[in-house]
Amino acid sequence: MSSVHTAFDTRIFHREATSLVGAGYDVTLIAQHEKNEVVNGVKIVALSKPKNRLRRMMGLCKVFRLAVKQNADVYHFHDPELIPIAVLLKLATRKRIIYDIHEDVPKQILTKEWLPRYLRGPVSRITAFFETITFPVFNAVVVAGDDIAQHLPRSPKLVVVGNYAPTEIVRRIEALKVGIEDLPILIYAGELATDRCVRELVQAANFLQRRAKLVLLGSFSEPLFEKEIRAIAGSNVEFVGQVSYEAVLSYLARANIGLALFHPSPNSTEASQRNRKLYEYMAAGLPVITSNFPSWQEIVERNNCGLTVNPLDPAEIARAIKYLISHPEEAKRMGENGRKAVLEKYNWETESKKLLNVYANLMKGV
Repeated sequence: MSSVHTAFDTRIFHREATSLVGAGYDVTLIAQHEKNEVVNGVKIVALSKPKNRLRRMMGLCKVFRLAVKQNADVYHFHDPELIPIAVLLKLATRKRIIYDIHEDVPKQILTKEWLPRYLRGPVSRITAFFETITFPVFNAVVVAGDDIAQHLPRSPKLVVVGNYAPTEIVRRIEALKVGIEDLPILIYAGELATDRCVRELVQAANFLQRRAKLVLLGSFSEPLFEKEIRAIAGSNVEFVGQVSYEAVLSYLARANIGLALFHPSPNSTEASQRNRKLYEYMAAGLPVITSNFPSWQEIVERNNCGLTVNPLDPAEIARAIKYLISHPEEAKRMGENGRKAVLEKYNWETESKKLLNVYANLMKGV
C-alpha cells in the first residue's frame, strides 16, 4: 500500500512486488494509478492522483477500506502517513504488518519547504517518537539504508533492504546500446527539485556550453522552480519529463556520465545506500559524479567508479565533467568498475533475498 507513490515506483513495483510475484506470492498493490489492472503478475488497485497534500490525507480512509477488502495475509505499507491506517489494520484484522521506510523521515522533515521553519524541529522529534512507539505494532520493519535503522529500536524484526540495482540492467543496457552521440550525454534521473542540485547541474551545463548535453529525466517538484530552471537553461539542456522505467534504461544506454548529486541536508548526507539511481548508473557502466559526503565518497572511491564534488559549486561540477570527457579511457574504466561492483555486491538479487526471508518468516503457520 502507498498513498504517496505511483503504482510503478521503482522500489515498490519493479523491485519488491515483482520479486514477490516471482517467489510465488499473490501480490496486490494499492497505489496511485489511472485504472485497475494486472501488470507483470501484480494486481494494481488504483487510487486517483490527489490535487494536493490535503486531499491526499483526506483519502487515507479509502486506503484502509481497500486494504481490508483484500483480506491479505500480510499488509506491506510504504508511507509514514499510513502509520495510523496500518495500526487500525492490525487491530481490525490481526494480520501481519510490514512498514517499509524509504527515507530518514525525521531528518527529511527538517528541510520540508511547505512546513514553517519554527515547526520543523518539533515535528521532526514528534515523528521520530511516533515511529518508535508504533514500532512494536508491526511484525517487520524494512528500511532502505543503515542510516535509517540507527534511529529505530534494535530488533530482529528490523531489516535493511538497500535500493541496489538488478543485475538484469547490465544485460538490458548492453542490448540497448546505440551509436555514438554528437555530444557526450550527462544524465540525471529523478525528481527535479532544489535539493537534488538541478539548479547547479544546469549551471554546470551552461559552463560546458557545446561540450556536453545534459538530459534531465523526471518531473519538477514546484512550478516556480521549473520556471526558473527553464529560464536559465542553455540549448544543451534537454527536459524529457517523467518517463517509464523501460524508457529510463534506454536513456542510460545513450549516456556517458551519470549524475547523482544532493545538497548537504540531514536526510541526504548518509543516503548513499538508498539512492537507487547511483547504482543504476553503475549497472549501466557509467562513471558517476556524486556529492562529496563521506558515505558517498566511500562508495565511489572504494570502487573507483567516478568522482565526488562539492554539490553547491557548479564550476567544480563542470570541471569534473570536463575531466571525464577529456579522459575517455579512465572514464571507461570507472564505468566498468561500477558495473563490476553491482554484479558482485550492490545488486537487488542479494537484497531481495532479505525481503523474501522476511515474508517466509511471517508466513510460517499461516
